[in-house]
Amino acid sequence: MKRALPVLVLSVAGLVPLWRYEPSADTTSTTQTAPPAASPSASSSPGSSPGSSARVVTGSTVKTEKGPVQVEVTFEGDKISAVRMLQQPNHPQTTAAVPKLVAETLQAQSADIDTVSGATVTSDGYKESLQAALDAKGA
Repeated sequence: MKRALPVLVLSVAGLVPLWRYEPSADTTSTTQTAPPAASPSASSSPGSSPGSSARVVTGSTVKTEKGPVQVEVTFEGDKISAVRMLQQPNHPQTTAAVPKLVAETLQAQSADIDTVSGATVTSDGYKESLQAALDAKGA
């Protein structure tokens, strides 16, 4: 009888995370209303002056098992000045990983960045879309 209470308490404590678990949904969060590009595209920044060297390049849409990933990269000359997610999976790990991926991109100035632990699928999609944008900028 002395063991019954701890076994019952530990069993319930072990089941609580299972009851609270929510699997990822296939819905995506879109931060831009424009339709996604099927391939990388480049354009001048809408707010830039004619003599400005700012350029906005959209990476390709990468379909991952968690949902589509697409980035938009702003260049000031040859330097990456900003990265924005146009499409990303609607998942807590993705939401937490995006700022880390963007910060690493701005520091590395390339797509050669580390994968964020817990968001491997999104990180891989991010790097692929980022590389497509970098390739499109060079073309």
